[in-house]
Amino acid sequence: MNHFSTTMFNVTRSHDLVEFTNQPNLITSLATLVCLILALLLSNIYKRNKSYKVFLVDFACYKPPSTQICNSEMFLEQARLDGTFSGASLEFMKELLERSGLGQSTYLPEALLRKPINPCLKEAKREAEMVMFGAVDELLAKSGVKGKDIGIVIVNCSIFNAVPSLSAMIVNRYKLGENVVSYNLSGMGCSAGNIAIGLAKQLLLVHHNSYALVVCAENITQNCYFGNDRSMLIVNCIFRVGGAAMLLTNCPSVAKYQLIHTVHTHTAKSDRSYNCIFRDEDPQGRGGVTITKDLLAVACKTIEANVITLGRLVLPIHEQILYVTNNIIRHFHLAKINPYVPNFKKAIDHVITHVGGKPVLDEVKRNLDLSDSDMEASRMTLYRFGNTSSSSVWYGLAYAEAKGRIKKGDHVWQIAFGSGFKCGSTIWRAMRTVDREDNNPWSDEVDGFPVDPEEMDSFPYHFEPSK
Repeated sequence: MNHFSTTMFNVTRSHDLVEFTNQPNLITSLATLVCLILALLLSNIYKRNKSYKVFLVDFACYKPPSTQICNSEMFLEQARLDGTFSGASLEFMKELLERSGLGQSTYLPEALLRKPINPCLKEAKREAEMVMFGAVDELLAKSGVKGKDIGIVIVNCSIFNAVPSLSAMIVNRYKLGENVVSYNLSGMGCSAGNIAIGLAKQLLLVHHNSYALVVCAENITQNCYFGNDRSMLIVNCIFRVGGAAMLLTNCPSVAKYQLIHTVHTHTAKSDRSYNCIFRDEDPQGRGGVTITKDLLAVACKTIEANVITLGRLVLPIHEQILYVTNNIIRHFHLAKINPYVPNFKKAIDHVITHVGGKPVLDEVKRNLDLSDSDMEASRMTLYRFGNTSSSSVWYGLAYAEAKGRIKKGDHVWQIAFGSGFKCGSTIWRAMRTVDREDNNPWSDEVDGFPVDPEEMDSFPYHFEPSK
C-alpha cells in the first residue's frame, strides 16, 4: 500500500536544503523565506507559552471476568447456533478472526455468550454498568478521590444511549453533588475519548480546584450485527468489551501526567469521510455498522492533517525550520527537492495509537514511519483485548506502564481515529516514573508479552489504498 504522498510523510535529506541555498540569484527568495520562517516560529513559541495546566491524576481500565473470555471457536459456535448467518458469512467471519490480529482471550458480553443469544436492552444496560462502574470503582480506589469532590463528568459511548443518560448513571451511582457539570457524548466513534479529554480540559480552565471524571465506553451487546452484509460483519469480529475511566484536575500536586496538547481534526464535510463508517440497516432491516472500502484512505488523509497540526506544536525548532523551509521551496517552485518528514521521535517518547484492526495498524505504521517497538503497545492491546473503541489508547498506555517504560519527563502521544471521520491527538508528560502497579489490567500477565502472532494472510476485505 502506498505511503502518504503529501508533505509530512516522505523523507528527504537535509543537505538538499544546503545545496539549494548555494544557488545564485535567489537572495530575494531567501529573504522572503527567512521572514516566513521567523513568523511561523514566533507564532509557535507564543502558542507554546500560552498554555494552561491540566493534569491526569490517574486512570483505570476495566478487565472483565474470565467467564467472559471468548476465543474464535466459541465465537463461531455461538454464531452457528444463532441461525441467522449464512454459511458464506460464517466462513467470512472465520477468516476475519484469523487475520484480524486478535488473540484467543478477548471478552464478549454475557448476553452474547448465552444460549440463546439475548442482546436486549436490559443486557445492554447491564454491560454498560459493569464496564463503567468497574473502571470508576478502581480509579477512585487508586486515586483516593471521593465522589463529592468530582465537579465534572463526561461519558462517551457511541452505540448505547440510555435514558437517563450514562452520565446520569454515574452521578446516581456515586451520589455526586447537584452542581456537578455533566456531558454525555454519543455517536462519536473511536476518537470520542480524546474529544472527551479535550472537553474536560476546556471545562477545567473555568472550574478551578476541581476534578473531571472522563469515562470511555462502548456497548457490544447492542453493537452486534445479525445479518449477512460483509461490510457490517467486520464489527462483530474486532470489537470487544472494555472501557476506561480517567480523573483530570487543575491541581498539580496529585498528578501522574500533565496534559500538554490536544489536537482534533474533523473531515465530515467530505461525503467520503462522513460515510466510511456508518450505522444503518441492511436491506432486510437488520441494524449494524458498515465499514466501507474507503476506510483506510479516509483514515490516512485525516491522520495526516492532524499530524501536520500537531507537528507545529511539539517539534523541536530545528525540525520545524527544515520542514517549513522545505515546504516554502516546493510551494514557490524555487528548486526541485523531495518533501521533508520531521522526526517526531525527537519530541515523543511513546506512541499509543487506537488499535482499530490489523490493517489499520499496519497502515498507520507505514505512513507514520513507526518502528515495531513504537507499535508494540497497540498491537498487544489488539491481541489481548481486541478493539475496545475509544478506550483502547488507555489499555495501550497501561501496557507501557506495566512494562516499566514510563519515566519522569517522558512524553506520550495518544492518537485515536474513528467515524465522522475524526482524528484526535493528546500529548501527556509524565510527572513521575511509573512503577508496575497491581491494579493494572496487564499486571498479572505482562511478562508473557509481547507475543509474536503468526504470519497472517491478507485481510479478507478489500480496502482502497490511501493513494
